[in-house]
Amino acid sequence: MADFLGMMKQAAQLQSKMQEMQEQLGNVEVEGISGGGLVAVRMTAKMEVKGVKIDPSLMKAEEREVLEDLLVTAHGDARRKAEAAMQEKMAALTGGLGLPPGLGLT
Repeated sequence: MADFLGMMKQAAQLQSKMQEMQEQLGNVEVEGISGGGLVAVRMTAKMEVKGVKIDPSLMKAEEREVLEDLLVTAHGDARRKAEAAMQEKMAALTGGLGLPPGLGLT
């Protein structure tokens, strides 16, 4: 019975830490870049886009398709970085909890 109570306490601690981590993820920002820095997308680790920067040289009608491609690429880069930041936070959170293998919650 002591093991069960210990597991319940551990689960409550995990839930509290998960809520805290969710709040922190909103404050973690990453920047995805494409075109050698011509386009940048800034987003939180919760995948909320916060800003887009576009080099003025791409603001020409004939560069529209290039700009569209660079935006997609920069967004993808930012998303990968945001996912990595989230996984890093999760590893820090679950690392000391002694969870069984395969129950990493990520």
